[in-house]
Amino acid sequence: MKQQSIILCLIGVSTLLLAGDKGFNPPPVEHAKTYALAEAHDDEHIVIAIDPYDAAPKTAIFKVKYKEIGFLPVRLIISNDGPKPLMLDNLKIEFITARRDKREPASKDDIFRRISHPEKAAARPPVQLPLPPTGPKLPRSAVKQDAVEEIDSAMFLTVPVMPHSTNSGFLFFDVAGIENAEAGAHLYLSGIKAGTQELFYFDIPLEKAVSNQPSAVSPK
Repeated sequence: MKQQSIILCLIGVSTLLLAGDKGFNPPPVEHAKTYALAEAHDDEHIVIAIDPYDAAPKTAIFKVKYKEIGFLPVRLIISNDGPKPLMLDNLKIEFITARRDKREPASKDDIFRRISHPEKAAARPPVQLPLPPTGPKLPRSAVKQDAVEEIDSAMFLTVPVMPHSTNSGFLFFDVAGIENAEAGAHLYLSGIKAGTQELFYFDIPLEKAVSNQPSAVSPK
């Protein structure tokens, strides 16, 4: 009986270890100032960085092949070095291309629909905001569970960034139909508040992005 208990215990531990390997596991986030594409507002005690995941080896963290279905994943990193929480309730984010086309981050349902119908990404013409309604909500059952879990875990959440902390998550931009979408593009962020005071906007270019660079660089 003792031997059977030991075997069952080992099986249980192995199962937990295997289950842990299956979840979405991005690289540990660093302070935003350590990333190549960052903008600091020293007087407001905030640094925001973006880190495009546009090619291997960085895209290996994802199970879903986002590039193949027309999406560009961008990790957003917000570091709050100030004494007040940063409120993101009214956060507005726009991906602005060199041709001034504007794209907001895709919703989960936008991504689910594209996974279910990848052919709709082909030859899609660029559009400008505001976007038209995207159609009926797609049942999650139409998408594989591991893809749903990955998207749920990866997406950036607009929860408060507490003092002296860093929040991060992924934004997914629909760049189908835009050739070399990152060239000349930039990310525009506004609506962030420190307490009740709205902060100055952030405008971060993607031109310096190099796919084979490490996610972070050593602080200066």
